[in-house]
Amino acid sequence: MRFIPVKQPVILSVAILVTLLAIFRRAMSLFFGTSILNSSFTPITNEDILVRGFFTFLFSWLVLQFNTNWKYKYYNLSISIRTILTIVINFIIAVIVIQLLFVAYSYIIEMALPQGEKNRFYFGYTVVFIILFFVAGFLRYQIVNQQQVIENEKLKQKNLENELVALKNQIKPHFLFNSLNSLNSLIRENKKATMFVNKLSFMYRYILQSSDRNLVTLKEELKFLDSYIFLIRTRYRNRFEIEIDLDRDLYDEKVPPLALQLLVENAVKHNEISESNPLTIKVYFDNDYLCVENKIRLRATFVDSTGNGLSNLNKRCLLLKERKIEVSDTDGIFKVKFLLKE
Repeated sequence: MRFIPVKQPVILSVAILVTLLAIFRRAMSLFFGTSILNSSFTPITNEDILVRGFFTFLFSWLVLQFNTNWKYKYYNLSISIRTILTIVINFIIAVIVIQLLFVAYSYIIEMALPQGEKNRFYFGYTVVFIILFFVAGFLRYQIVNQQQVIENEKLKQKNLENELVALKNQIKPHFLFNSLNSLNSLIRENKKATMFVNKLSFMYRYILQSSDRNLVTLKEELKFLDSYIFLIRTRYRNRFEIEIDLDRDLYDEKVPPLALQLLVENAVKHNEISESNPLTIKVYFDNDYLCVENKIRLRATFVDSTGNGLSNLNKRCLLLKERKIEVSDTDGIFKVKFLLKE
């Protein structure tokens, strides 16, 4: 899911509100010329209120900004590391702001805060932090909830579009399957040709059955990929190889349908495949990601391609897995990976 920051006007509004509530009693004492507070507190002056108000606002803004927006920049780290960083950075923010407040108070008011007043600051800022932390969580929850509603609507719209396409093409599958059955009866004595037709028929049936599903199991996808590999090997023979290194305990994980076939097809389409330069594709699992890679040997001839394959897969992964695909092109190796285990 794409990260959307909480807007600054919202953060500023909450920070201002917290600041006003924090200095309300002292401001009322100054305005009415009465002492609402007991004598153990420092004298109330305009400078006193301004210093307290400024640092309360600064503290509130930093805590809200960090806990609603900044800390999500390291969201790809593990939960334990994120938790530790969140605690440490919040603590650092509190300590720095409070110490700056003490220094500013002594410099501007020309009066050192007594220890009792410092203790009140520590307690007060702790209470303010707890309130702000929960407010930040609520603001982030609102953003995430809105995103989920929007993404669900997009998925519904996409499903409606897929259903419409399926209705328009309703006659075509029957025609194709009838044609394949007729062809199969004609070439029954040729085992390899029969196998080719059966694999092609299975592929087309899989495409139709998965058209109304957003995710399929890795086991289903590998079975479909096996049929596609058979067709490719029929054409390129020993000039094409694929190495699949995936544990069976991953077979129940979900992937977008046709994702692996698209990546293999992309490699076949764009790279030279010859006796001198055979194509080898590797499919493996690495750190929660499913990876497909191959050496880059670009075709010298024109490649008839729309260029939409990776873009479409990226959009589907973003909607369904809440994470973009990652494409790298380093040291002559082209690699595409997408999140498999969440």
